[in-house]
Amino acid sequence: MEGTTGSGYISFSKSWHFSPQEEMLEVKKKKNNLVIGVPVETTPDENRIALCPEAASLLARNGHTILFESKAGESAFFTDEEYREAGCDIVYSAKEVFKADILLKVSPLTDKELDYVRQGQVLFSTVALPMQKEEYFRKLMAKKVTAIAFEYIKDKANTFPLVRSMSEIAGNTAILIASEYLSDKTYGQGRMFGGLSGITPTEVVIIGAGTVGEYAVRAATGLGAIVKVFDSSVYKLRRMQNNLSTRVYTSIIQPKVLAKALKTADVAIGAVHSSWGRTPVIVNEEMVSTMRKGSVIVDVSIDQGGCFETSTITTHSEPVFKKLGVTHYCVPNIASRVPNTASCAFSNFFAPVLLNIGEEGGAENMLKRDPGVRQGVYIFNGTVTNQYIGEFFRLPYKDIDLLMAAF
Repeated sequence: MEGTTGSGYISFSKSWHFSPQEEMLEVKKKKNNLVIGVPVETTPDENRIALCPEAASLLARNGHTILFESKAGESAFFTDEEYREAGCDIVYSAKEVFKADILLKVSPLTDKELDYVRQGQVLFSTVALPMQKEEYFRKLMAKKVTAIAFEYIKDKANTFPLVRSMSEIAGNTAILIASEYLSDKTYGQGRMFGGLSGITPTEVVIIGAGTVGEYAVRAATGLGAIVKVFDSSVYKLRRMQNNLSTRVYTSIIQPKVLAKALKTADVAIGAVHSSWGRTPVIVNEEMVSTMRKGSVIVDVSIDQGGCFETSTITTHSEPVFKKLGVTHYCVPNIASRVPNTASCAFSNFFAPVLLNIGEEGGAENMLKRDPGVRQGVYIFNGTVTNQYIGEFFRLPYKDIDLLMAAF
């Protein structure tokens, strides 16, 4: 003991290392029970809804309240009874829905809906920038809204998951639409789409090798068609070729080569996407005039102006017209033609996001920790955070990451 005392052991044992200390515990975030509003989509030709019954049930079981406007899911083939059984509160006016903390829509808010918006609400919807005016953003800013655009949200792979989902649907559906009209006795040639033993297969020209183009190729080749893909980017053509399990004809867009392919084509798909502004016109009127009578054009690019000179916007109620003997399908919102499938694709993304908001204790906390969803924010608490919107409409804007850092 003497040796121990002499060595300073006792004095060391009395130091803070051996004194009772407070246990440091992680402070658990307070979970929020959200109130989520899903109104009827009033924009013409918009049949999709952002939340299907299965996703609503998941949210309700986690303690969240869903104010669902009666018949909001009708166009997507979901009944009020399905939502009621999922745990939603069915309400009968848009004003009731807009009492929610978080609004979930597909289309941007209408002028009437903007009047219903409350201070500090969180809005998930598309922004549809080409159709917006400065007043739309100023009204959201005045009400200190946090607005998040579907089309700007990114995932962990730095891609746009919702845009990709809708593009996959549009690519597949474009081929099914072409098949329908190619066999039509009024608009087509009375021909079956695809290939059959002893009969020349359908020839399909696809302009654009992005997601829409890739999934159009998958659908067309699956039905036995001969497919030719054109794009201005060798990289995109190579990437698409690598993603496919079969080899297809690919070419850089060269007017003479493209014109030659269109002369024998039964179907042409416009799948060109522009990062900013209008898509370029790739196929002029003269090229269209050389196409077979009764051939079909599906211009998926029409939502950005179209890549065929002869294209004019149509609607789901009157989707086609004939020009120069060629049938044109030019509906901007092709995914809305299959609203049940498209709605489920939306739900697959938004249910986890909404659950995350609840777990994080609010939208602001979630945005601080999720850089992908944060990229979708174009207004945060009344401040414009999208540079393009700010500059185009001459609105003051701030960087969202700087705002998050100060939050």
